[in-house]
Amino acid sequence: MKTALITGASKGIGLEIARELCAKGYHVLLAARNPHAGSETASRLVRQKYVCTFVPMDVSDSASIREAHRQVSTKIQHLDVIINNAGVMLDHSQSILAVSESLLLSTLQTNAIGALTVVQAFLPLMQRGGRIINVSSSGGQITNGASTFAPAYCISKTTMNAITLQLSSALASEGIAVNAMCPGWVQTEMGGAGAPRSVSQGADTAVWLATEAPQSLTGKFLRDRKEISW
Repeated sequence: MKTALITGASKGIGLEIARELCAKGYHVLLAARNPHAGSETASRLVRQKYVCTFVPMDVSDSASIREAHRQVSTKIQHLDVIINNAGVMLDHSQSILAVSESLLLSTLQTNAIGALTVVQAFLPLMQRGGRIINVSSSGGQITNGASTFAPAYCISKTTMNAITLQLSSALASEGIAVNAMCPGWVQTEMGGAGAPRSVSQGADTAVWLATEAPQSLTGKFLRDRKEISW
């Protein structure tokens, strides 16, 4: 049975990715920082006859990531997929000139540095043919100039895209594919009820990258299963 670790998976896009991978026969390691929400979500999937294990993990805390790896290593021998989905948006319409250092650092820690730390910690469990998917955002695109909405969030996603390229290059010889994807504006707690895309639409590219995309596809930024610029 293939295994997939998904961070921030107790709700929203992460939960939908978890549900779809469970339905495809994966053992999903459902990681979340809220132990009550995470365990309840995993239990709900188990009651639906899926194979799912809750993993307490706060991706903004390196000690929490190390402890999660220690716990997971006692339960499984290999990991096929890592999906870095956990993320925060702490700023909204404020100007970059008004973003505080603490807010920027906190956003980067969760959205980018945390994702890298998760990969570094869990990489020993991955083998050739593994797949790493980073859930990014079009807000991280800089090709046509930067988005001025939620600047700290956008900067963190640009950083995540850069980390994706670095990891892709570093892991090419290991046969591990690393890609970033944009789910679009999705009806989640972060996106709001007025967003035009459903959670299943937002999750689709991540699930495809985890299961069906060519293993040779790596170092790309994708939306709706197609490469986009960043």
